[in-house]
Amino acid sequence: MSVPAVSFEFFPPKSLQGSFRLWESVRALAPLAPEWVSVTYGAGGSTRKLTREAVAAIGGEFGLRTAGHLTCVDASREETLEVAEGFRAAGVTDIVALRGDPPEGADAFRPHPDGFRDSVELVGALADRGFRVRVGAYPDPHPEARSADADVAWLKRKIDAGACEAVTQFFFDPEVFLRFRDRCAAAGIAAPIVPGLLPVENWGKTRSFAARCGAVIPDDLAIAFDVAERDGRADLFAVAQAAELADRLVEEGCGHLHFYTLNRPDLTRDVCAALGRVPAAPLSAVA
Repeated sequence: MSVPAVSFEFFPPKSLQGSFRLWESVRALAPLAPEWVSVTYGAGGSTRKLTREAVAAIGGEFGLRTAGHLTCVDASREETLEVAEGFRAAGVTDIVALRGDPPEGADAFRPHPDGFRDSVELVGALADRGFRVRVGAYPDPHPEARSADADVAWLKRKIDAGACEAVTQFFFDPEVFLRFRDRCAAAGIAAPIVPGLLPVENWGKTRSFAARCGAVIPDDLAIAFDVAERDGRADLFAVAQAAELADRLVEEGCGHLHFYTLNRPDLTRDVCAALGRVPAAPLSAVA
């Protein structure tokens, strides 16, 4: 079995303790030579400055190709593109473009009167300015999607607008991803679709997060996680489950896997080790 390429998602710190956690997470995973890493963007741009600072620091200190997340929530076009140009000024030309979740307290996304109406418009504007744009994709239907086919059609619009690659929301059933990939190919989507994996660091929080974003947890897997938690084997089972899922995806031709690290690198590092992705240099050699 070939060893897959990997990429990692981090989120910006909101405290001194969070800064240490982010830095240690990047330090732990950088030796695995990821294709790129990304830093998320808070709801309504709440971490705008922190995200820019984090992507600049990670790229400068570790020499990693770094992408900043960018949404079009609660911001005008001018404000949104100003953030993008801030990334460029920091040496970052890769952007993960997302519509973004509604601000806290809002029941639905509503475009800013002077803002981008949706992620397709945002992708087009960024691509026109020479950014390398990645977008989200949803193997399990997005909570707002009318159907699974609607998710495929929306992804095609984003790719046609200039996105070079898609990264999926996390999922737990490999068949869900493989069927989604087949539907995308049938729809004429030729851009790479990278499966997103979430090693389960906290089972309770993962269940809640999955419910909000529409990621389906198979019943037998939920039972197995409950048993593993009861028996004190949660981390061991989480690594085994994620490694088994990743292994199946690689067998089916996925040459690149994206990991949602939650700034807790241990499980992700263990899954990568199980796949044969070993450090390219000793950890001590990484700045």
